[in-house]
Amino acid sequence: MDQQLKILLVAAELTPLAKVGGLADVIGSLPKALADLNIDVRIALPKYGIIDLTKYPCQKKVEGLTLDFDGQRETFDLWETALPGASPHKNYHIPVYLIDHPKFLGTGGIYPAPDASSQGSDFEARRFGFFSQAVLKIFQPLKWAPDVIHCHDWHTAMLPALTKLTDNPRPTLLTIHNLAYQGDFAADLVLNMFGPKLDSLATIQQRLNVAETINFLEQGILNADLLNTVSPSYAAEILTAEFGCGLEKPLDRRRPQLSGILNGLDVERFNPQTDTEINHNFLADNLVGKTRNKKDLQAAGRLRLGADIPLIGMVSRLAEQKGLDILLPIMKKLMKLKAQFVFLGAGDPSYEKKLKKLGKKKNVFVDIGFNAKLAQLIYAGSDMFLMPSKFEPCGLGQMISMRYGTLPIVRATGGLKDTVKEINAQSGTGFTFTAYNQQALYKTITAAINLYSTDQTVWQRAVKEAMNQNFSWANSAKKYLELYNKLTA
Repeated sequence: MDQQLKILLVAAELTPLAKVGGLADVIGSLPKALADLNIDVRIALPKYGIIDLTKYPCQKKVEGLTLDFDGQRETFDLWETALPGASPHKNYHIPVYLIDHPKFLGTGGIYPAPDASSQGSDFEARRFGFFSQAVLKIFQPLKWAPDVIHCHDWHTAMLPALTKLTDNPRPTLLTIHNLAYQGDFAADLVLNMFGPKLDSLATIQQRLNVAETINFLEQGILNADLLNTVSPSYAAEILTAEFGCGLEKPLDRRRPQLSGILNGLDVERFNPQTDTEINHNFLADNLVGKTRNKKDLQAAGRLRLGADIPLIGMVSRLAEQKGLDILLPIMKKLMKLKAQFVFLGAGDPSYEKKLKKLGKKKNVFVDIGFNAKLAQLIYAGSDMFLMPSKFEPCGLGQMISMRYGTLPIVRATGGLKDTVKEINAQSGTGFTFTAYNQQALYKTITAAINLYSTDQTVWQRAVKEAMNQNFSWANSAKKYLELYNKLTA
């Protein structure tokens, strides 16, 4: 029998232990699909103070591990818990290793700054720098070492460089979930954290010749053995100046090692037949429950009840990236149409303020914040789902909405382009536009409303096709396995 492949996923977030965004959902779902492929998969995560130890009990595995960091000898402990939420039909156990160091990892939530992308404070540099360095110290005491270290985003992007400085370098894969967040810190700070050996790396020397900072993500791009992003289209887009966020040149140097693998969806959690967060379950062949969910959503939003009124939902972080800068200016015109709008999200205070004002109108409902139950009702009860993103590495909202028979209205970029097929008389699952401007978005929304109002035959066919799309992690996990096999061949 072949020896089981050993993979360690290293990340800043993990659903449900410590979540801010979509990164957490990937780290919570991909390992289950990898375990189905008979991979010995494990996860490393900081032991944040916000992790609920009553919900997720853990046991101390190793005490008093040491490492030299930032000019000091630091001591940390290693704890272990198991990935929650694995299917009751499976008998696998996915260990989660928690690195415990109160000073660097225990305080201030996951990201100490209010903006998860802040990547600018010295504390954040030390937090994720320490975590990355500590991960390399756990293999010996565990008597287990990965065949591949799978790093995620800038927080762990120094690992490919750091493992090269050890006596036993390990193959690395770096997955870029969002290139806009990079971790760019003063060179003196980074060199002091990791010690003089870091300066021996050619990529560090090259950086110091042209800049006074060290960019964690750039170092990951240049040092990882393989790279991938979370959709094929985004992998192509980030090689351009428009989407490359200043890193298009190093990415282009690594073009042969770069690929795109679409994120999957946790299809057990997002299942309209069994979802306990909605009052009425339904199937692609019987949409009575969907109509009832729409009525519930209209009632929750104090909107006029009526199955014939097109209802457009949006669940989003309120940021410019998500298309609010082209959506909000056309809302006045859109509200004159025979349609209803529901918004759920939080983020940029200026967008929150504008949406709250819109929420006073009779055909608009706005909830600022995040409410998981309301989010599911929006996915299940809306007719259309808005994602007019400026860029979207993968996006999960459009996949969830299609799973619930809610047709997405998206800009054809990144993962949105890869997952939503334009509706015509014969096929298609949503509505797309290419030019990032108010006119293109308005035209696409009005076309969607018009189709809903005039051709329910085509609409219902599209709903059925959308619900029958296969976005499970099984497909993506096989593609990750191909990359792991390349690294261990």
